[in-house]
Amino acid sequence: MSELLLNHLSGRAQAGTGPGTALHDPVLGTELARVDATGLDLAAGFAFAREQAGPALRALTYAQRGALLAAVGKVLQANRDRYYEISTANSGTVKNDTAVDVDGGIYTLGTYAKLGEGLGERKHLLDGEMVRLGKDPAFQSQHVLLPTRGVALFINAFNFPSWGLWEKAGPALLSGVPVIVKPATATAWLTQRMVQDVVEAGILPPGALSVVCGSSAGLMDQLQPFDVVSFTGSAETAAIIRSHPAVARGSVRVNIEADSINSAVLLPDAGSESLDLFVKEVAREMTQKSGQKCTAIRRAFVPSDLYDAAAQAIAARLAKTTVGNPRNETVRMGALVSRGQLAAVRGGLAELQQHTEVLHDGSQQALVDADPAVACCMAPTLLGARDPDGNPVVHDLEVFGPVATLMPYRDAAHAFALVRRGQGSLVASLYGSDAGALSAAALELADSHGRVHVISPDVAATQTGHGNVMPQSLHGGPGRAGGGEELGGLRALNFYHRRAAVQASTGVLQNLAA
Repeated sequence: MSELLLNHLSGRAQAGTGPGTALHDPVLGTELARVDATGLDLAAGFAFAREQAGPALRALTYAQRGALLAAVGKVLQANRDRYYEISTANSGTVKNDTAVDVDGGIYTLGTYAKLGEGLGERKHLLDGEMVRLGKDPAFQSQHVLLPTRGVALFINAFNFPSWGLWEKAGPALLSGVPVIVKPATATAWLTQRMVQDVVEAGILPPGALSVVCGSSAGLMDQLQPFDVVSFTGSAETAAIIRSHPAVARGSVRVNIEADSINSAVLLPDAGSESLDLFVKEVAREMTQKSGQKCTAIRRAFVPSDLYDAAAQAIAARLAKTTVGNPRNETVRMGALVSRGQLAAVRGGLAELQQHTEVLHDGSQQALVDADPAVACCMAPTLLGARDPDGNPVVHDLEVFGPVATLMPYRDAAHAFALVRRGQGSLVASLYGSDAGALSAAALELADSHGRVHVISPDVAATQTGHGNVMPQSLHGGPGRAGGGEELGGLRALNFYHRRAAVQASTGVLQNLAA
């Protein structure tokens, strides 16, 4: 039997008492490790974080906590090569895709370390200015933000075991809130190893960073009113979390990132250079992380007279994408994370194919250094829907893999209406060369998206990518996307703070700013 990975809870390493669940190499099929949370005293673990780690973190200033994050980043950077190995083995990612997860997580953590330094030697934040409560200016109101006296529980998805941890943990720890992370079982190894390395380095107060690998049973039951929970995953699980008594009756604060049918739109009269940028980005988003990104392009819209040209250009790019074993230097796209995920993607693709035409058939591509009977590899498939108005399935069904659907539109208003049929998404990207048209389109779509990514020829070399989540910008989305918000620079700290109004004399309020 392979190694049983340790949980870290109550300030110490703990093994589960059960046989564990096996983690597998999605390309070779070999067992890598086992995870198990059976027998853990979850109540004691949450209490330890709340009562020991929380006060220790809150005793520090933002600058001091930022320095801790910087030290954590150095530990992660020192072990970076090992994390790459784990990602290749457990997630089946090629090096460029591993970089998005591992290096992206370290970069995000470093960003919050620097923000902490900028906040200085304070232990609370002011929200706005003092406001008079009457004609006499002697008595006023000042809103303040203070760290919540609870625990942050993260229930994370399988696709970003590094970035998914640190984009949440960075703002939480900077805020002074201890973290307990439950990674998705299939790819838990990288999260577990990173937490273990940081805990063993002794940088953070004991219990400030914990990891529970295996079943999530009982975790939500430990939540108390001043705790927070952040979830990334399916809408079905999100509904269960929202209906849990801790949330429904205890008012535990919840952040949800769920399904998202993201879009890319080539604007009318965009020009050939913008068409090329659109084609390149759609193909990249279909293949990066094998399409296993919550921000990946699922629907691509073009003017009707460019439908055939766009289909041919995207298909030509996809045909050049080598798929297979990420250890082979010629491979540009690795595997889906598990046989279960492969089956789910194939099932979703089959359903979409009943309502679309196949513009590029990935099933015809041979795998490189991978046995199709064992490997969870799947080449990209581009579908087309010439009647997007009468085809509700393409706007409702998300296939979480290397699949996208190309659709034509009549005019800009028609395109925007089709995009909004996604019922709220994490991101939409726009392609064109007219600054005025791009600005108008961005504002038209901003109310139904967490982020609008605008790509024009003048930023072709510097734009950060449709699906690349940067810590300086908001990540989240309304409606179907979950209604949550993460990152956005210092905005991320709001989730881990409690806002209150202090009504007092001007002299008292001035002391709050000291």
